[in-house]
Amino acid sequence: MWTHLLERSLRGLIRRGRLRLDLPGGRQVTLGDGDTAFPDVAVTIHDHGTARRLLLNPELALGEAYTDARLTIAGDDLHGLLELALRNLRSGVRSPTIRLNRHLRNWLRGLRQFNPAARAQRNVAHHYDLSGAFYALFLDADRQYSCAYFRTPDDTLEAAQAQKKAHVARKLCLEPGMRVLDIGCGWGGMALTLAREHGAEVLGITLSREQLAHARARAEAAGLDNRVRFEMRDYRQLRGQFDRIVSVGMFEHVGTPHYRDYFRTIRDRLHPDGVALVHTIGRADPPGSTNPWIARYIFPGGYVPAMSEVLDAVEREGLWTTDVEVLRLHYAMTLRHWHDRFRTNEAQIREMFDARFCRMWRYYLVACEQTFRFNTQCVFQVQLAREQDAVPLTRDYLHAPDPADAALTRAAE
Repeated sequence: MWTHLLERSLRGLIRRGRLRLDLPGGRQVTLGDGDTAFPDVAVTIHDHGTARRLLLNPELALGEAYTDARLTIAGDDLHGLLELALRNLRSGVRSPTIRLNRHLRNWLRGLRQFNPAARAQRNVAHHYDLSGAFYALFLDADRQYSCAYFRTPDDTLEAAQAQKKAHVARKLCLEPGMRVLDIGCGWGGMALTLAREHGAEVLGITLSREQLAHARARAEAAGLDNRVRFEMRDYRQLRGQFDRIVSVGMFEHVGTPHYRDYFRTIRDRLHPDGVALVHTIGRADPPGSTNPWIARYIFPGGYVPAMSEVLDAVEREGLWTTDVEVLRLHYAMTLRHWHDRFRTNEAQIREMFDARFCRMWRYYLVACEQTFRFNTQCVFQVQLAREQDAVPLTRDYLHAPDPADAALTRAAE
């Protein structure tokens, strides 16, 4: 029964391209119109329980089935399968179970994104405290774990990440000696760059013990520990004021119930003539909820906001939005670099963890890339200030050559 119901549901979804499906019990079906502009993918579902779960909660069950090898793809063409699904979904087709599950998630999202300090730290540890050696196997040498900035599709990952940091630094309008707060400092790359290349004094905060230890070691090795300080601290625990505030790839972990707390913190911690830059994954459609597989296995408590949600909280906390930029395919290209490096080093990663972990992370990296390519995810860079004249009148300063930027890009190449 479940296999027949799943086949009927998939016939309504996969209308373009081709999905060749081997079902448990030996039944074979072909779905789609064969349009060669879409992928042609062959999938085997190995048991009736997987067919039932795919029917009842496909967005959760697909990732679980691939991770547990209860669903396999010919040639392991995960990119093709997810592209096929997303491009068909983009045409507006939705199964009743997808619609129902999304309505339920939207209704419960405030509860699932409630992230007080203790829960926020547990969520961070789930993902970021896996192993520094693991992340070194697929990130760039600076361990930038956020969207890079590609001037051309041929840029190396190292060059694109250096360009991202330089782009952010320009938007901060930095001057030597300024005090900078880095909320969610990761492994320290942004903070160290702002100190070394722009003469800033930086406080970086994180909730990851692995990241904290690595960032402190890097600062000491670079001789910058007198100008860069890293602390284990929640953003809500901060005191004092800063000339500049930067937050890259952290807002996705804040949770919608805390948006006003977050922007109130930026307003209160920012000097009256200061500038802040928030870089976050965003969605180009109305508010929604987190994919259930991502929420359970990769980023518990995480959420990708709509622009309307971000700016509503900004406005209510009395901040000026002085510049907004939307990066579209940059993260898709970043994720492809990470995926390719992950696959190159997969034997080492399997020794660190196991084969199931590798399948889980392949699914995560590929699903995210395809979502940036064929769904509504993008990246927002929002520049904020307490005063309307805190930044120049025009955007020319973002494009003026900066010797520090050129030196940074050359070093990355």
